[in-house]
Amino acid sequence: MNMDKYILKLCERALNSSYESGKYTASIKNKVLRSISNNLKKDTKKIIIANTKDTYEAKRKGIKDSMLDRLVLNEERIDSMRDGLKEIVSIPDTLYKTSKAIKQSNGISISQMRVPLGVIGMIYESRPNVTIDAAGLCIKSGNSVILRGGSESINSNMALMSCIKKALREHNLHQYSVQLVETIDRKAIDSLLKMNEYIDVIIPRGGKGLIEKIITASKIPMIKHLDGNCHVYIDHEADDDMAFQISLNSKTQRYGVCNAMETLLIHKKFSKKCLNRILKSYEEYGVEIRGCKNIKKIYSGSKLANENDWAQEYLAPIISIKIVNSIDEAISHIAKYGSLHTDAIVSNNKDSINKFKKLVNSSSVMINTSTRFADGYEYGLGAEIGISTDKLHARGPVGLDGLTNLKYVVSSKGKVRN
Repeated sequence: MNMDKYILKLCERALNSSYESGKYTASIKNKVLRSISNNLKKDTKKIIIANTKDTYEAKRKGIKDSMLDRLVLNEERIDSMRDGLKEIVSIPDTLYKTSKAIKQSNGISISQMRVPLGVIGMIYESRPNVTIDAAGLCIKSGNSVILRGGSESINSNMALMSCIKKALREHNLHQYSVQLVETIDRKAIDSLLKMNEYIDVIIPRGGKGLIEKIITASKIPMIKHLDGNCHVYIDHEADDDMAFQISLNSKTQRYGVCNAMETLLIHKKFSKKCLNRILKSYEEYGVEIRGCKNIKKIYSGSKLANENDWAQEYLAPIISIKIVNSIDEAISHIAKYGSLHTDAIVSNNKDSINKFKKLVNSSSVMINTSTRFADGYEYGLGAEIGISTDKLHARGPVGLDGLTNLKYVVSSKGKVRN
């Protein structure tokens, strides 16, 4: 197979499709999403069989636990994908909505209209659920999308793509509005990243190595985040039970995800009794603790953290813990080592909360809330196509509005500029 020719063909089809994708009514797009959901239900057994092939092969090759966790599909996760599609259906379609025009003193009227981005290129590892999330969001937002999943999930993605294709055919949507790169050859990514004449935005989801490679190799604009070094800061005026529940849930609810907490920062005046309770619970969950010198004094089972630990995204049952002298030290620590993903404060002090909210410049700041809620579905976006920690266009979980942009619409009664 000539990879460049194969990818070029997909891109040409996607570009042609994008001229049609924005024309469909909300009613038709919602019908397609409902059909995909119904097909997922009908094909659940086929999807799980295909996924079993992928997981078997992944285990044989010694895939990391965090990636294996993301790869697995079962009835619960398929139902979750269906729930995501249901949420996308329920979100009002803002495409081509125009803001109220404002008349200027020069006689022209200015408004803004929301429009599709065009052609989206999705490159992702494991996470076969992304196939459905991305397809659903791109269909609803009027974009065309090319999906390139990892080689470890090829069978799962092919089975999911079958559900999408059937729905597109059933409702006469352009057959190439959603396409899957049906090869595991890694050259496909290299070819895709060169197609800046066809692809408007690349959205990478995967390990830091993959995303760094994509950033280096492509000039196409991206919606991305490199990693998720998330923090929870427990203030000296935090409620003990709240601090315990949030610090435990943020870390242990699921390890191999980008919104899991990796570093716990604790004010030196916070309850020592509750701190010991937190440390003991981590021990019971089998979480390895890498702490500062003060944590090492309190908890003999802790390993002494080094400089690398503070910047580490473990995606595993390992946590770094540091006792800080003040909220300012906590904020400085997050600024130095954080990844602008998700950071939380636990406190009953309004001044502390306001300071944290203003000065921590992450894409999601959580107040007395687990970091695990930093998710498009939990935010009411239906699903997310990715999380952006950049400071332009979309930030945080990217849903429908993040896949659109604004253009100015200027009108007058024949005005010309003097």
